[in-house]
Amino acid sequence: MAYHLLQHDRGGAEQLAQALEGALREVRRCARCNNFAEDETCALCRSARRDPSLLCVVETPADLGMVEQTSSYAGMYFVLMGRLSPLDGVGPRDIGLDRLLERATDGVVQEVILATNFTNEGEATAHYIAEMLRPRGVRTSRIARGVPLGGELEYVDVGTISQAMLDRRGL
Repeated sequence: MAYHLLQHDRGGAEQLAQALEGALREVRRCARCNNFAEDETCALCRSARRDPSLLCVVETPADLGMVEQTSSYAGMYFVLMGRLSPLDGVGPRDIGLDRLLERATDGVVQEVILATNFTNEGEATAHYIAEMLRPRGVRTSRIARGVPLGGELEYVDVGTISQAMLDRRGL
């Protein structure tokens, strides 16, 4: 992208540089959910339409955006801005688990929905959070995984089919 802008669109490169500079100056972390925001508290956290008893934990702002696109969730969020990865030196403090614990045990949150990715690190993060919340009596759940909507079994990997069989539910 940089080569293209420098070679073909120096004006566009200047605009991009100014936009990034402005974002670095104006964008911060929401005091409640840790997502990117221009104000102390983001619009989602200020919304009276959201259910404050539900707290969905995601790894990144992009993950939050994907959950929001489904229009199937109306609770609150907490964005970790990462995931546990001991091999990379990323521990609980690095992803704000102390802030998450404070938020999840505020007396308002009734359920924490763990929507971390289904990578080894995402699974470890979800497990760590669930274990952290268990002694505090906070109900935790994990988003489901399995065969994608419209998917055909013959084209789905065996690990996904196996997990779908384990996570099946009654009709």
